[in-house]
Amino acid sequence: MPRELADDAVVRVRDLRMTYGSHDVLTGVDFDVHAGEVVCLLGPNGAGKTTTIEILEGFRMRSGGDVRVLGEDPAQGGDAWRARVGVVLQSWRDHARWTPRRLLEQLGGYFAPYSTPEHPRPYELDWLLDTVGLTENADRKIGTLSGGQRRRLDVAMGIIGRPELLFLDEPTAGFDPQARRDFHDLVHRLSDLEGTSILLTTHDLAEAERLADRILILAAGRIVADGSAAELTRQVAGTSEVRWARGGERFVHATEDPTPFVRRLFEQYGEEITDLEVNRASLEDTYIAMVQRFESGDRTTPVLAEATR
Repeated sequence: MPRELADDAVVRVRDLRMTYGSHDVLTGVDFDVHAGEVVCLLGPNGAGKTTTIEILEGFRMRSGGDVRVLGEDPAQGGDAWRARVGVVLQSWRDHARWTPRRLLEQLGGYFAPYSTPEHPRPYELDWLLDTVGLTENADRKIGTLSGGQRRRLDVAMGIIGRPELLFLDEPTAGFDPQARRDFHDLVHRLSDLEGTSILLTTHDLAEAERLADRILILAAGRIVADGSAAELTRQVAGTSEVRWARGGERFVHATEDPTPFVRRLFEQYGEEITDLEVNRASLEDTYIAMVQRFESGDRTTPVLAEATR
């Protein structure tokens, strides 16, 4: 019998380890993903992001540790379990002579036996085609689609079974700016309206900041940071820089808590304050600082304390 998950965790990972020969890729990874949460896994190339995701998807056997996905060990998950999980890979082999409509109809039939009154499957096809922006190209041969259109089809294939948990590996690679924005709206719709839990990887830090409720940073085989973008930035930056002008003079002040400082500033000077700016470290600054410090062996600072959440 599968062990019950703590609280509302749909993914629970404890002491996950992966070794290839004498090379330790994962050396004790711990994290949870909760129902309806969007979690982004960041890390440098070779950190083990793809290995971690493949283990959770049930595509790779782990060397050690305990993993539960939707209440089951993914290494032993059967068809009923897999029907509850959606996967969007970085790339897949084209069915060039098929059309998106025909391919999605075929895939949707796989999920129909696992439909329940509480969770009907698959998604209605016309709705899905419209949602991913493929309605106008639904009956074209896949081999004639552009790279961005094929990527939209990848997304449709990953979610057609109305997954409770969705894995997204570099989901917007090849998207133009409008397609990327449409996809971000789709992610928010799935998590907010459908209650879908989403675990994604990306190298686009702006995308991570825009989409994720919580960000995990994987470095040197472990999760070294776990929190929202704002929480992680505060850990690294410590202080914010407030800039303003008054009476033709410009001022700069560093503070750990800019909100009360700005409030006091306006209480004191009111409408005399102009050109107010509050600058914090970006997620990119935070990510680079955390990874560099941890990989250099500097694990003594609070910034780099391994996450215990």
